[in-house]
Amino acid sequence: MIATTAENFELSEVSGDKGYLSAKNAAAIRKAGAIPFIAFKSNSTGDRGVAGRESKAYRDMFHFFLWKHDEFLKCYHKRSNVETTFSMIKRKFGDSLRSKTDTAMKNEALCKILSHNISVLIHEIHELGIEPVFASP
Repeated sequence: MIATTAENFELSEVSGDKGYLSAKNAAAIRKAGAIPFIAFKSNSTGDRGVAGRESKAYRDMFHFFLWKHDEFLKCYHKRSNVETTFSMIKRKFGDSLRSKTDTAMKNEALCKILSHNISVLIHEIHELGIEPVFASP
C-alpha cells in the first residue's frame, strides 16, 4: 500500500497503529521517503532481531520514540483526526457500501466524504455565526 501511495503522492509521514508494527513496514515507509510513526507495544524493544536496513528503520523509529517522545506522539496522533472523521462518516452514512463495482464503490465513498464535509461546513457556519460570501457569476 505504501509503494502504491508513493507513486501518486509525496509522503512525509506515515502513522499506523500497533497492528502495523514491524521492521518490514518501517523500512517500506522509509524507502518511500517518509518517516514512520507506528505505535509501539508495551513489550517493544529497539531490537527486532533482523539485520540490515529493515531493522535500522525500526531502531531509528524506536529511538525517536524514546528520546523525543512528545514529538513522536504529536506526529502519531495526527491520525486521530482521520480516525474521528471516519467514525463520523460511518455513524452518519453507515459503515458499508452498497455499490457492486469497484468504480461505483469508490464514487459512493467519495460522495459520502463530500456530503460529510458539506454537513460539517454548514454546521460550523451556524455554530460560529459566519456569514458565507459566495462568488457571483
